[in-house]
Amino acid sequence: MKWFKIKNKNDKSGFAVQTAGSEGYNHPFSCIRNYSPLGGFEKNLYRSLRESIPIIDAAIYKIIRLVGNFTVQCSDKKAEAKLEEFLRNVRVNGISYGVDSFVSQYLEQLLTYGTAIGEIVPDKDGNIAALYNSSLDNVELCCGENPFDVRINTVDETGTKLPVKYPELILCSAIMPEPGKLYGTSILKGLPFVSDILLKIINAIGTNWDRVGNVRFAVTYKPSEGDRGGTTKEKAMLIASEWSKAMKSREPRDFVSVGDVNIKTIGADNQIPDSEIPVRQILEQIVAKLSIPPFLLGLTWSTTERMSSQQADILTSELEYYRRVLNESIKKICRTFLRINGFDERCRIVWDNINLQDEVELAKARLYNAQAEETEKRIEKGE
Repeated sequence: MKWFKIKNKNDKSGFAVQTAGSEGYNHPFSCIRNYSPLGGFEKNLYRSLRESIPIIDAAIYKIIRLVGNFTVQCSDKKAEAKLEEFLRNVRVNGISYGVDSFVSQYLEQLLTYGTAIGEIVPDKDGNIAALYNSSLDNVELCCGENPFDVRINTVDETGTKLPVKYPELILCSAIMPEPGKLYGTSILKGLPFVSDILLKIINAIGTNWDRVGNVRFAVTYKPSEGDRGGTTKEKAMLIASEWSKAMKSREPRDFVSVGDVNIKTIGADNQIPDSEIPVRQILEQIVAKLSIPPFLLGLTWSTTERMSSQQADILTSELEYYRRVLNESIKKICRTFLRINGFDERCRIVWDNINLQDEVELAKARLYNAQAEETEKRIEKGE
């Protein structure tokens, strides 16, 4: 069964990507300082946050890797085998292959901006040729005649908006959209304010170390009572020249001067303010927003074994939520492939357990349930 009717059989060209654009991003760090919570969908702001605060970027990549892999189960084993081969070898964007690559970029966009958009790209015969991760700069979501009528428009470099020709091929997901809104909420929302403070502290640390760590000297010459104005100027220029030569020399050189010359280190009496406490307070806010345990980000904060276990459980619940959000888009890809190839479109997404610790906990849970069931049976028999 074919979905797409081909008018010209001699036409060798396939469908073009509907949501592609021609312009890239611009990421000035200054947009963090100018952030306004009422500014709407700030794509450049969130991109700049990831670029300027490495721990935010690391947390997002941690989440993507921890979400894990999945398999697809079908009632027809032949359909399941063909679907597995397709998911393993499908082309993604320009140079990648496999649905895992598509899902990773899709989830990265979802976490960073709160909304992710992809596209199923067919070939001339109506089969799926590739999967494409679309830039949000090139696509606009808007409501039609009612809140349930979602329309997808493409935006070119001139700002012209045109509806996509095949909206059934577009994949769209959102995290916690606000009531009445189509776009989702980024997990970075709420971080620009504290991130701006952190950047100021880091910049001040660099400036202070440049001033204090890179030693500078103040050379003061006090002329004697018999020196004239011209003689004083000549001596000062000579002292400055010889001192400059001594400082530029790669080998140790002695500085010899005649008269009252005083040499002091600039900034030697000043101490760099301790930044450990304020930086940790800000990092605690960032870690709390991203829901990543500190030890996964290399932060050596004191913690107990039970606290680490609880943090891991919280992270597991977060990952399960992201998996549920991804399920619909993955199922749409699978159903489209199965329908095009004449198979039953019903399928099931099975995610891998997040880690070995989950396997152990599940095994313990089954053991405890079996023991409880056996005890209940003995009680019923009066043993």
